[in-house]
Amino acid sequence: MPKIVFVEHNGSRHEVEAEVGLSIMQVAVNNLVPGVLADCGGTCSCATCHAYVDEVWFRRLPLPSEDEQMMLEGALEQRSNSRLTCQVMTTGQLDGAVFHLPASQC
Repeated sequence: MPKIVFVEHNGSRHEVEAEVGLSIMQVAVNNLVPGVLADCGGTCSCATCHAYVDEVWFRRLPLPSEDEQMMLEGALEQRSNSRLTCQVMTTGQLDGAVFHLPASQC
């Protein structure tokens, strides 16, 4: 299983095993990672699973859909490497990927 790293805004790290095929949001929720609120349950309608993807990993992800881009426009503290974790699916190629969680979701 690939390992995914979540880094809270205060620097606390959570390295968890991820089942291939699940969204990164679901991986965080399943592992009780603080800072991934996931209010809408993964339907791309709230942006409470917003994260900053390390640049190396960001370039490896598929481009966000139009729906995700629209939701990101309304996210607090948006950056160029922002993604909604509900829209990023776990693959074997993401082993070691790092997602930083914004302070607005603590």
